[in-house]
Amino acid sequence: MSLLTTLNDDMKTAMRAKDKESLQVIRMLKASVQNEQIKLGRDLNEDEELTVLSREMKQRRDSLAEFEKADRQDLVDKVKKEMVIVEKYSPAQLSNEEITEIVKAAIAKTGATSAKEFGKVMGVVMPQVKGKADGNAVNAIVKELLQ
Repeated sequence: MSLLTTLNDDMKTAMRAKDKESLQVIRMLKASVQNEQIKLGRDLNEDEELTVLSREMKQRRDSLAEFEKADRQDLVDKVKKEMVIVEKYSPAQLSNEEITEIVKAAIAKTGATSAKEFGKVMGVVMPQVKGKADGNAVNAIVKELLQ
């Protein structure tokens, strides 16, 4: 079942339950998926759906950091609730240990030995963890292992 079908079904459920918060987030996700379809001129494959979900989650993480910095607890709570809803549609996230193993394999594959080869390693790792790990977490692990 495609992400769009799932979102439509969940949107109907949220409407019936009068769950306005979930409904709002589901509508935003659906709009993002549809905008991407329009941009590409075709239905999205699984990877492209994952990219849209990752983008939505990243926007919320960035917003969360800004709201915490501004000490806006009301907005922090709202964004955290939205993130829970978006996570429901995202694949399970990799643990730091799993990311570390992928990074070690990528370092061995590329033969990277210094921080100068950071880009090479990231180029190998990111397609493997797409949507399953936060880019900042991967970035930190790669930097740590290349030092």
